[in-house]
Amino acid sequence: MKAVVIRTFGDPEGLEAVEVPVPVPAPGQVRIATEAVGVGGVDAVIRRGALAAYGFREGHLLGSEVAGRVDAVGEGVAASWIGRRVWAFTGLSGGYAEQAVAAVEDILALPDGLTGADAVTLGGSGVVAHFALERAGFTPGETVLVRGAAGSIGITAVQLAARGGASEVAVTASSVERGSRLRDLGATQVLDRSGAAAPRAPAGFDVVIDVVGGLDLPLFLDKLNSNGRYVAVGVVGGQPPADFGMRLMDAFRRSLSFATFSSDTVPRPDRQAVRSAQFADAAHGTLRTVVHEVLPLEKAALAHGEMDAGKVFGRIVLTP
Repeated sequence: MKAVVIRTFGDPEGLEAVEVPVPVPAPGQVRIATEAVGVGGVDAVIRRGALAAYGFREGHLLGSEVAGRVDAVGEGVAASWIGRRVWAFTGLSGGYAEQAVAAVEDILALPDGLTGADAVTLGGSGVVAHFALERAGFTPGETVLVRGAAGSIGITAVQLAARGGASEVAVTASSVERGSRLRDLGATQVLDRSGAAAPRAPAGFDVVIDVVGGLDLPLFLDKLNSNGRYVAVGVVGGQPPADFGMRLMDAFRRSLSFATFSSDTVPRPDRQAVRSAQFADAAHGTLRTVVHEVLPLEKAALAHGEMDAGKVFGRIVLTP
């Protein structure tokens, strides 16, 4: 079957479409004939080699979430799954392929009316957005800033904060056009990438959800109100300065909090319950997904190039 692997770490050109054996589902697994593959920020981080210390090697088959139809099951899995359309989490590998395997506990049947592209745009990111706001202790009436809001996590976080009763939902955006699209999704204030405030934007925020990280992270810590909570959910812009914690200590009397968040720490049943509810909302149109572009699987390098260039609004989806 066709799959995309990392031939060499670094630029997107290091990705290569190759032929690999069709996977066989192990006990407790299903195999899925993929119709949509989500291209996520973590894929780009792995591709660059930034996580090599965690065991990722050249030759790695990228991809963590797919949607498609179950075509085989392993021992101990009900045969009734065969033929059903599902979303699946494949771990941090195996998704960029015509067929993928996943543990039966990590699949979810898709509701009628939800496309595979919509499922892989929302499936992983929606859960992160939901539980990041929960980790921040967000309550109605508070002000929220979403940094890096043009990606699928940020887009969902904006919508959840708005419908959760935030008094202001601010976002960072790289252009007027992106800011306008985010306003259409629920943002009330648009800041530039450095966090420079719009004329009527709040001076500070009760909650910051940060997808970006990078060297500018301390500037956004400064934007927290007293008792403010900052939750980092990604580092697509790189690691923050090693001494960023000094910003928190310098503001000791303001009682600021900083946390990282990975959905890996949320019990699987809780993740699946939230994901199921979000899929239903998306199918009914009450939660919007934004698919930036759908590309053939062998164009994965192009997809990564667009991500690296900051051209993506929403999520790129690959199709075999």
